[in-house]
Amino acid sequence: MSWVTVCDVRDIPVLGARRVARPRGMDVALFRNEADEVFALLDRCPHRGGPLSQGIVFGRGVACPLHNWTIGLDTGRAQAPDEGTTPAFQVRVVEGAVQLLSEELATLALDLQPPVAGPCAAARIPLGVA
Repeated sequence: MSWVTVCDVRDIPVLGARRVARPRGMDVALFRNEADEVFALLDRCPHRGGPLSQGIVFGRGVACPLHNWTIGLDTGRAQAPDEGTTPAFQVRVVEGAVQLLSEELATLALDLQPPVAGPCAAARIPLGVA
């Protein structure tokens, strides 16, 4: 397994998040709770695709900013009665450096798309089509 350093643990606010861009696929959201544990999930709620990195972190969960679903930071699973899962990435902290597996960054959840929202979402035209 090949680990890649993505940031320093101090770059993730306590009870907050930081996004990591990937060359392909959606961003990965890194979370840090009050116990200084670090977690990594795809930055997409399984419900309506809300950006989990903008949610409220508490304990070992994050509340989606769109509809307040609670997603487990360690599993990516929605808390009952809600259902669904967002992909979780393996993460480790070595001497303050936050690391993710390069294989997962390159392959995990590449088929999921970010939500398209806002007043122009229905009128979206593919690039190159006029």
